Parts: sequence; structure tokens; C-alpha cells
Amino acid sequence: MTDVSYVYGVARDREGRLDEVVAEVPGVADAEVHLVRSERRTDVVAAASAVPAVDFNEAALRTHLEDLQWLEAVARAHHRVIEALAARTTVMPLRLATVYLDDDRVRAMLDERLAAFDRRLADLDGLVEWGVKIYVDVTEAEDAPSEPSAGSGREYLRRRRAVRHAHDDVYRAVEEVAARVDSAARGHAVDRAQHRAQQGQLLTAPGENVVNDAYLVPADHAEAFRCEVEGSARGLTGIRIDVTGPWAPYSFAAPPETEPTPRNGGP
Repeated sequence: MTDVSYVYGVARDREGRLDEVVAEVPGVADAEVHLVRSERRTDVVAAASAVPAVDFNEAALRTHLEDLQWLEAVARAHHRVIEALAARTTVMPLRLATVYLDDDRVRAMLDERLAAFDRRLADLDGLVEWGVKIYVDVTEAEDAPSEPSAGSGREYLRRRRAVRHAHDDVYRAVEEVAARVDSAARGHAVDRAQHRAQQGQLLTAPGENVVNDAYLVPADHAEAFRCEVEGSARGLTGIRIDVTGPWAPYSFAAPPETEPTPRNGGP
């Protein structure tokens, strides 16, 4: 069976010991993870695995990307490798399912973009990512009737107005909370990435996700960042802030000139 090289990310191997780190972590499809080194700078490495080409060619990926179970398994393995690297060094995660024909092509990619990778790894040194999501929960009062009963039309309309006004108040409040969050976050963060609010199957928590941001924060500011952001909605009903991290800098990994183009074929 023909294999291709799945690439997780680019990292700085300062001590020359990252081979030992990745050797202990199962990769995508439980494949062994190894390092591909730049020929020009051996401390700049890519973590890679040999995976079956039949599962990662363009046609297969189009099908797999609609399979949430497959995507989750790949994402978990990808994240596992990145986090193992991030615990030891500066790492620049690459996009999910970044695939090259073989390790020689991976090495050529590293050498071609070496200067840009080197700069970006230096920029990310000592920084971690925190995710900040804001949720709104505007459920109606449990005792509000869905249909007016005999003689209760006026009471029903009063309750409906009260519910509508409560909704309006919550949405006005969430705008203020979002501003507070960003103000608190920017007191520590060096960058911010705004992602699309989660909906449907991507929504993993109750309520409506109205803000889905990521912040790049110095590691020594992590606890202060978390405490101040979480406190931005304290005492408010119907608004919740979820702060997650610290993570490797997925949202800030690569400016356009360093982002490799996955290659399943060709030179």
C-alpha cells in the first residue's frame, strides 16, 4: 500500500531531542510520528507520519471531510501530536490533513520556506492561545402558556411582552460583555483572531454562541488573562463566557507566506 506524508506542524528542535518526544505519541491512524529536518537548518523540523494514500488523496478527503466521526479522530490525533511538541518547544501547527507525497517533499517545503518559518517561530516563542466563547441563553419562562386559555388573553400578552423585553435586555447586555471581554483580553494579549460563531453540530454547549474568538497571550500572563476575562460577565443572567486553554497557537500559526499548500500529487 502506498503511503504519503501527513504533516502536523513545524517546530524548533532546540536541544535535538524532539525525536524522543514524538516517538511516544501515536499519530493519525495510530501511525508512528517522526521528524523531518531541514537540510539548511537542522533545528527547524516538521513532525510527520506515513499514512495510507488511499485515505488522503483528493477524492478521499472530499468524502472524509463530510464524515464528522473521521474528522474528529484525525483532529484528536493531530492535536495530540501538536500538544506534545508544544509542551517542549515552540510549534507552528499546520492545517488539518496537510499531506505531501513523501518526506523528501516535506523537506523541500521546509527548505523553501525556511526564513519565513524561522521568523514565525521566533514571533510565537513564549506565547499560547486562549479560546473565548460567549453564549446567550434566552429561554422563555417555563410557566408562560403557549396558547391563551379562556379569560387569560391579557395575562398572556403581558407575559409575552415580558419575555420579549427580557430577550432584548440580554442581547443588549451581551454587547457590553463582549466589549468588556475584549478590553480585559487586550490588556494581556498580543493578537486576536475572530472565528465564525459555532452553530448546528459544531455547537458543543447550550445556548447561542455569539462570540468565538482566540487570543495570543504571553504564557506568564495566562492566569491573569483567564481570571479577568471570566469575570466580565459575573452576576449577569443569561450570558456565559467559556475560556479554554492554554493551547498551541493554532489560530496564529502561519501568515500567508509560511502556510504550506498540501500536495497529494505533482512535484
